[in-house]
Amino acid sequence: MSFDVLGDLNWLAVILGGVAYFALGALWFAQVTFGKAWQRSMGWDTTEDQPGPGPALYIGPLITCLLASLAVGMIAKSTGSDTFADGIVLGLVVGLGISAAVLFVTGIFDPKKEQPLTWFAVAAGYHLVGLVIASVIVSIWD
Repeated sequence: MSFDVLGDLNWLAVILGGVAYFALGALWFAQVTFGKAWQRSMGWDTTEDQPGPGPALYIGPLITCLLASLAVGMIAKSTGSDTFADGIVLGLVVGLGISAAVLFVTGIFDPKKEQPLTWFAVAAGYHLVGLVIASVIVSIWD
């Protein structure tokens, strides 16, 4: 693979994949889904009413979701992944083989996490599903 593949990408698909991945986070980490469990796993007090973070905090995660979508787009193009099934497989390989593996080590060895396995399950689950979504989008929208 080379960076020449960048010229062959469908950049709208890459952007849509990244935005979809990012938007999933709003649902995934909402209080009604996994937000409370995630906050408890990190030792955050979920009973206090605290002001939410400002919009600037979300710029970093948006950029990282776009970068991840770009990476899976490059891999999809380089491997010839161009079907829904190819996108699922690519998302599972990247989501489990890279993202979940790294997050497991990060969660287990972080002494600040009160419930490292819960943190891992919530965080890795989000990235796995987000990467599958982005992978499917960049694979089928060629």
